[in-house]
Amino acid sequence: MRVTVIGSGIVGASAAYHLSSRGADVVVVDADLEGQATAAGAGIVCPWVDHPEDDAWYALARSGARHYPELVEALGEDLGYERVGALLVAEDPAELEPVRTLLGRRRAEAPEMGEVTVVPDPARLFPPLAEGLSAVHVPGAARVDGRAVRDALLRAAVRHGAELRAGVATLTAGGEVLVSARDASLPSGSHPVPGVSGRAHDGDGDGSWRQAAPLPGDHSRARADAWEPAERGASGEDPAGQNAAGQAAAETLAGEDAAGEKVAADMVVVAAGAWSGAVCRPLGVEVPVFPRRGQIVHAALDGVDTSGWPIVLPHVGPYLLGFPGSRVVVGATVEDVGFVPRVTMGGLEEVLRAGLRLAPGLAGATVTETRVGLRPVRAGGPPLLCRAGERVVVATGLSAYGLTAGPFAGLLAARLALGEPSPLDLAPYRLPS
Repeated sequence: MRVTVIGSGIVGASAAYHLSSRGADVVVVDADLEGQATAAGAGIVCPWVDHPEDDAWYALARSGARHYPELVEALGEDLGYERVGALLVAEDPAELEPVRTLLGRRRAEAPEMGEVTVVPDPARLFPPLAEGLSAVHVPGAARVDGRAVRDALLRAAVRHGAELRAGVATLTAGGEVLVSARDASLPSGSHPVPGVSGRAHDGDGDGSWRQAAPLPGDHSRARADAWEPAERGASGEDPAGQNAAGQAAAETLAGEDAAGEKVAADMVVVAAGAWSGAVCRPLGVEVPVFPRRGQIVHAALDGVDTSGWPIVLPHVGPYLLGFPGSRVVVGATVEDVGFVPRVTMGGLEEVLRAGLRLAPGLAGATVTETRVGLRPVRAGGPPLLCRAGERVVVATGLSAYGLTAGPFAGLLAARLALGEPSPLDLAPYRLPS
């Protein structure tokens, strides 16, 4: 079978790997547009604290976490994956009771989370933290390097015969794929494709700890259910609008004035992240996915071994996590500003101010990098893993859980394209009728 995968982020890379390893003839096409979410994601794998009222969302995220050890073994590469545990922190111990109850209810079916315990002194495990915090420790939580996972999946796909192509893939009304060179006027992403030269939203309600409600301020608003993400634009940009480059990219992917080389394919997997709706537009199918911007700060604590530090998921404010190389990640903003993948003064101010309130010991850290990504968010429901016509499979809408569930979602998309049975009931992840 010949399959074209549109998008080489973590979902598309996984789909390409699983398709090619099953003998499919695979072509991966990526436009390398700026703002792709995989390259910017922090890499938190801790699904058990999220989606208390959405069984479909939780099932996918939990399955994604369970899939990682198998994937690490199969790829045989360093993916930055390590179970470092997570600290759920709050200033008031009473605020931790709902999540402790949730974890207790879920542990019987998810023993991989480990034994949840109360930590009286969380700064002992994450030294920069402020004094006086209360914490619950979830030892099974892990962190992963999204870029390393994506690249390893693509390399493995190439070893199985997949072809990687840089270019803009558009669909025709019949589901055929046309590939053309990317318009040089469109902003490119921050990474090359490995192996290749040359509306206002409805809210996704994902309840993510890693997108916890921000501190109240001029550019944010706290929600009453403060474990869930706030929905706002920290930059002051118009949430319903798109900048000129983003609009041009969306129109190009939507196949307006479509032209290019036809790529023969029996099936197509659309894993184009926040741009998936535009890619599918020529099919006459509405894919309700929009971009949600996240800005993240990377910093270095010279001479400090941060590789074993746990993930810090607060009641209010940003997440924190350590990586090898004395690196600490702080993020992220939650901004609905359209296709505007840029780092802003307001976004950085929000992240740094809230981060230092949570961990004042980071005040002397050196800022080494900022990243920005456009998370693909499905309006009003769980992610999409479904057919969009006879020849097209859509896999998108993972929001902040791309690095948690992306590799598993790619596996599901591959099986769907090949007509194989799925290990997960995919009914909840269909397009709305």
